[in-house]
Amino acid sequence: MNKGLFITFEGNDGSGKTTISKNIYEKLKKMGYPVIYTREPGGIDIAEQIRNVILNPKNTAMDARCEALLYAASRRQHLVEKVLPALDKGQIVLCDRFLDSSLVYQGIARGIGVQEVYDINAFAIEGHLPDATIFLSVDLEVGLSRVSSRGNKDRLDQEGIKFHKKVAQGYDMIKERYKERMHIIDANQTVEEVEASTLKEVLEIMNAHGQG
Repeated sequence: MNKGLFITFEGNDGSGKTTISKNIYEKLKKMGYPVIYTREPGGIDIAEQIRNVILNPKNTAMDARCEALLYAASRRQHLVEKVLPALDKGQIVLCDRFLDSSLVYQGIARGIGVQEVYDINAFAIEGHLPDATIFLSVDLEVGLSRVSSRGNKDRLDQEGIKFHKKVAQGYDMIKERYKERMHIIDANQTVEEVEASTLKEVLEIMNAHGQG
């Protein structure tokens, strides 16, 4: 049995990563690959409950470190209950967000510090990092325009332009820090073009890891 493959999807708000990651999952499934789709925060019942607390627009009093700890707690449960068992079965796991999001949103945009947030998560993930990360890169203005058109905005969607600029700067830093596993996709294109570029990249990643 092949070892499983853990691929995460990251991107600025409005990059389309949720749409694209779900579409890639559906395409791989139709092609007969042993693939599952999941998301963070969430993916399993306990983590989804934590997600509701984190993203509830009413929770404006939430402290930045509390937020970071909640993300790490959700990540831990999701990892041990869903991701690792799937990888042990040789499955391909596509995950909408993972550690990189915490390093950017809490470490940089919230100002806690990248190392501080990494240390919190090191306890949670015990060395389990993605094999590869698809980064959907979108211009800040394009992404925010897409976010503004959403009907239901969560607590992070409601942050101001200063916060989102910090997120964009943070991702530039994280892309460089983990460049060996980063695969950059131009997400300013149409959904169809982004999807085609992403599928090509994912299939190449799978071939490189013996999952082709």
